[in-house]
Amino acid sequence: MKNNILIINGHPNKESFNFALVNAYKEGAIKSGTAVDVITIAELNFNPNLQYAYTRRMELEPDLLTSLEKIKKADHLVWIHPVWWGGLPAMMKGFIDRLFLPGITFKYRENSVWWDKLLAGKTGHIITTLDQPGWYYRLFYGNPSVNQLKKSTLEYCGVKPVAITYIGIIKTSGVRQREQWINKIYQLGQKNK
Repeated sequence: MKNNILIINGHPNKESFNFALVNAYKEGAIKSGTAVDVITIAELNFNPNLQYAYTRRMELEPDLLTSLEKIKKADHLVWIHPVWWGGLPAMMKGFIDRLFLPGITFKYRENSVWWDKLLAGKTGHIITTLDQPGWYYRLFYGNPSVNQLKKSTLEYCGVKPVAITYIGIIKTSGVRQREQWINKIYQLGQKNK
């Protein structure tokens, strides 16, 4: 059982099915007695552009500072987002670019190719919606958004293990199918997975 779960919602549209999935996971986790917090990236006020790359540090806006504290406090990070053009929504990518920085979520070692993973000890789960079957996304496209978020971001910073749940095909799904998915995500929340 995780003590603190943080759900990070990467979908910009409050009318989206992703918001229903966020609520389902949250309700399930609360039902299990776990403390749950949510970051809705679209509600944050920040510049998503890493303007100077890594040559100069941009000041973190208050919403990013608050988000960082929530990430540090969490034992388990649940990312819920759609796959768009094989990748992450732009605001979500900007959130990662601006917040997952050297000295904040990982730290380079001097004169070494190795780094310290500053989020070690946390676990993760990526719940991603698709307009294609998950197997098709894996087999024909090679999981680009999952590889980016799981391997190149979360595991790079020490979050491990990171589970993956694919929800799709969204665009052709009916009410009954969506209810089944909501129930599935509710149960994952209840089990703190």
